[in-house]
This record gives sequence, C-alpha cells and structure tokens, in this order.
Amino acid sequence: MASFFTAALKSFKGGEEEPPKGPPKDAKEATLPSGMSREEFEEYQRQLLEEKIERDKAFAQRKAGRAAVRMHLRSKHRLAQDERDDAQLHVAGGAVELPQELAPMVHGEEEEEEEDGSAAAFAFLSKLRDVELPALRDRALGSVGEVKEKCALM
Repeated sequence: MASFFTAALKSFKGGEEEPPKGPPKDAKEATLPSGMSREEFEEYQRQLLEEKIERDKAFAQRKAGRAAVRMHLRSKHRLAQDERDDAQLHVAGGAVELPQELAPMVHGEEEEEEEDGSAAAFAFLSKLRDVELPALRDRALGSVGEVKEKCALM
C-alpha cells in the first residue's frame, strides 16, 4: 500500500528522485542548532533543566497545599483520611502550610461553627434557668392524660 502511494507521489512530481538525506558529515552539527556554539548550547540546556526543576517544585508545592486543605477539611468533618494526600505531603517535603488564599475557607468555617456553637449553648443555658420545672411537669402530665382519653375513645 505504501509503495503504491510512493509511486503515485513520484509520478506527480515528474519522477524526480530526491537524493537520500543522511546524517551530516560532522557529528557536532547534528546535535547543535544552527547559529549556536557548543558552550551556548550547553548553557541553554542547563537553563532549561533548571527552569523545569523549579516548575516541578512549584507544582509539587501547589499539589501539597491542596492536599493539606483536603486533610484539614476531612479532619474538621471527621471523614476518613486519604493516603494519597499523605503521600503528596511527603513528596513536597512534609512541611507544607495551607495556601493563603485557601486558609480562610478552612479556618473561617471552624471559627463560625465554634462561635455559633458556644453562643447557642450559652443561650440554651440562659433559657434553661427561666424554665419552671413544676409547670413543665404538670403540662406534660396533662398531655399524657389527653392522649390516654383519645386512645380509649378509639
């Protein structure tokens, strides 16, 4: 099949044969881009490698920060932890703090719940002091008596 297309292509070109392309005579010319000396090319390759390492570190830090957020949220809501998040923190070096832009999401909700919980508990306790237990008991017994009468009629 390939030979068919090759023959058709040659007939389109007029049957001209192209000289075979081989490697250049000088091996250094094969590895170096045009216009660069060997030292410039090595410096360029070193810079590319350093930039790649920096990007990889930054990416690992971002992933570890997200893993830290997930771990905080799971512990806050008492959910099972994921080993992948632990591994992500280990890859980043273990000492990862919450990202500044995501920290309010975790800590803000905790503080609101604590404030709401303590305020609600205080309000409940203050209302509990105002309750008259004998009146509450009489009311409950009266309700039980009404239910017994209705059940007897049915």
